[in-house]
Order: sequence, then structure tokens, then C-alpha cells
Amino acid sequence: MPISANRGRAVPPGSVALLLAVPALLFALITWQVVTDGPLVRLDQRLSRVLVNPDRCSELLADLGNVQVAVPVLAVALGYVAVRRRRAGTDRWWLPVAAVVLLMALVPALVVPLKALMARPGTPAEPPGTGYYPSGHTATATIAYGSATLLLLPWLRTSLARGALLTLCAALVLGASYGLVRRGYHWPLDVAGSWCLCAVLLTSLWLFVRTVTRTGRAQRPGS
Repeated sequence: MPISANRGRAVPPGSVALLLAVPALLFALITWQVVTDGPLVRLDQRLSRVLVNPDRCSELLADLGNVQVAVPVLAVALGYVAVRRRRAGTDRWWLPVAAVVLLMALVPALVVPLKALMARPGTPAEPPGTGYYPSGHTATATIAYGSATLLLLPWLRTSLARGALLTLCAALVLGASYGLVRRGYHWPLDVAGSWCLCAVLLTSLWLFVRTVTRTGRAQRPGS
């Protein structure tokens, strides 16, 4: 059975609202600045000029956000969780895995129209073109590695293992994000906007999986 230190604790509604509202408001703020070419955009451009230095290392880090890299990692994690949940006789064992698959498919459905709508030009390191905000590679990395971590955490028995997994997840997401900016594939605000959008999506996923898990336990006799 999965191990979770918080399995019996209810999440205060205020905390839930805060977890969803803060990144949503930040995403709205960043998007507004991009649309209006506000002060944050000018700061963004100056920061990009300081950070951009294309090299092999930054390119490899940016590749962590490629679908060909992030999705197979997620698939392995989902396969492991599905097998563990089924062997444990968990009610609706497949539901959290299906939710993650749906969320991963939702990423391009959200990001691609936003890119077209924003039509933000790329950095000087990129060929002329538009459609850079928000960063799709950042969104792919954040959702893939973040979702895998959310589903794997309850199956880890020690705080050390859980801490190591969280650290690895953060390193992969931050590494991909840094690589995208350092290589010049994206402006820093492109990456920050994706972080905020994905924070809302991952929080929604966490709430859904938590609800499904708690409901499944409540339906069992003697839970």
C-alpha cells in the first residue's frame, strides 16, 4: 500500500484557493505585460541579453523539455504506478494514471493557441518568427516530471526518498528552463509564464488524485 504522511489530513479550502489563485494571477500579470509590451518585458529583454550564451551544455539542458525525452520518463513512472496500484487492489487504480495522460495531452491544446494569440517574437538568438510565449518545452517538462513525481511520492516509504524525488524533479524542470533561456530559445518571461500555468494544472491534478484516493479508501469496509 502507498505510504503518505498526509493521507488523513484535509486541505483547508483557503489553502486550496491560494494554491490556485496565486499562479493564475501571476500568469495573467505576465501575459498582460507581454501583450502590452510593459515594463516587465523590457526587464525581460535586458535579463535575456545577460543570460544568453548558447553552448552545448545549455542545448542539452533545453532538450530535457523535448517530448521525446520527457514523455518516455513519464510513461515509465505511469507504468510503475499503474502496476503497483493494481497489485494493491486499489479501487479505480487506473484513474490517476488516466488523469495524467489527459493532462499531458491538454498541454499542447492550451499552449499552442496561446502562442498563436500572443504572437511574441523570439530572442535575437532565434530566427525571425513569433509564437514563443508561453514556452511549450517548459510546460512539457513541468507537467511530465511534476506529474510523475506526484504519482510516485505516495509509494516512497522514507522522507529521504521523497526528498530525493522532489529534488530530482526540481532539478529537471529548472535545468530545462535554464537551458531554454541560456541557449536563447526563449525569453525568461516565456518560461515564467509556463511555470505559472503549469502550477495551476499540477495543483488541479493533485487535488483530483487526492480526492480519488480518499474516496476509494472511504468506500472500503473498515477504512
